[in-house]
Amino acid sequence: MIPTLDLYTNKERWKLLLFFIAIGIGIGSLWYTNKLVHELSREEEKKVELWAEATRYVLETQKETVDLNFLLKVIENNTTIPVILTDQNNKILFFRNVDSIKANKNEYLMEQLEVMKEFRLPLTIKLDNGKYNYIYYRESVILKKLTIYPYIQLLVIIIFVVISYLAFSFSRRAEQNKVWLGLSRETAHQLGTPTSSLMAWVELLKETNQDYNLISELEKDVIRLNIITERFSKIGSIPKLESMDLYFAINESVEYMQKRVPLSVNLQIVNGIDGIIVAINKHLFGWVLENLIKNALDAVVNAGIIEIRISNNSNKVFVDIIDDGKGVLKRNFKRVFKPGYTTKTRGWGLGLSLTKRIIEEYHHGKIFVLHSEINRGTTFRIILPIV
Repeated sequence: MIPTLDLYTNKERWKLLLFFIAIGIGIGSLWYTNKLVHELSREEEKKVELWAEATRYVLETQKETVDLNFLLKVIENNTTIPVILTDQNNKILFFRNVDSIKANKNEYLMEQLEVMKEFRLPLTIKLDNGKYNYIYYRESVILKKLTIYPYIQLLVIIIFVVISYLAFSFSRRAEQNKVWLGLSRETAHQLGTPTSSLMAWVELLKETNQDYNLISELEKDVIRLNIITERFSKIGSIPKLESMDLYFAINESVEYMQKRVPLSVNLQIVNGIDGIIVAINKHLFGWVLENLIKNALDAVVNAGIIEIRISNNSNKVFVDIIDDGKGVLKRNFKRVFKPGYTTKTRGWGLGLSLTKRIIEEYHHGKIFVLHSEINRGTTFRIILPIV
């Protein structure tokens, strides 16, 4: 099946576009913030260099004639950058902007000193007596928060996009459910009146002794119309499941479809295994099989083979519907089940979507494209739990 119409293509593109725009905004913000962090880091480095120079003057100046007020003011103005002053023997002489309560413990100061050593090489102060002091420092709390902020911002944007996408999907799905429910009930209502009338006409024809074979076939189609009306009336409500032989349910649908497929198409159950009991709604499950068979008929075009294979393990049964038609592109394996997806120029693209809903929501099973090759055929697989 080569797609010629997909009503969801544009929506998917828009969602991807909005997602990439949001990610682009986040990455742009991350880049710009990192640039600011780099500039602020350079400014803090200059401040520490100035602080180191002022400290050196204070340590070296012994004369009373020198006014130290300016130098002390430079030192005191550092209210954000954590610094530790040590001698050349690694003894802590002075610290600033370190947690004052924890700083009472020498172990804490030594831990902070090790952190600062890993952060950046110290600034060296050469004293007049030939000895050295070292100033260790790290980024300020503000700069540290600013460094982390863009990553938090990017995470928030991603979370927002995901929540928005899920909200949009749930909203769209709820809207689709309402449309389906209204459409199915209206369809059931519209079919009910003419079906009842046709049943009355069939009974009348029986009484007039018309051609029995003709009346029999007409009666079968009227009964089928009644079943279809029941199917539509069950959409939107929880159907009643009954335990029955799976082969019997499949064979009934296949026998009905065999009389309505072209003679050039060979529709058959390849390996029918009876005695496998599953909980299904007979009418809805028959609808699933008919949709899949009709889908296969569209794929094989004029001539081909449609096979139904049944296999099982200890607790699951597998029903494979196989055709040798046009095939499905791998990227469309999941999209074929979306409402609006169709390969035909006419049609609403609801058959496979409805099929998936019946199997997964009502019968607690799974349905998916097991395998497909272009111009080689497609295999749809249904998995149902065994009772």
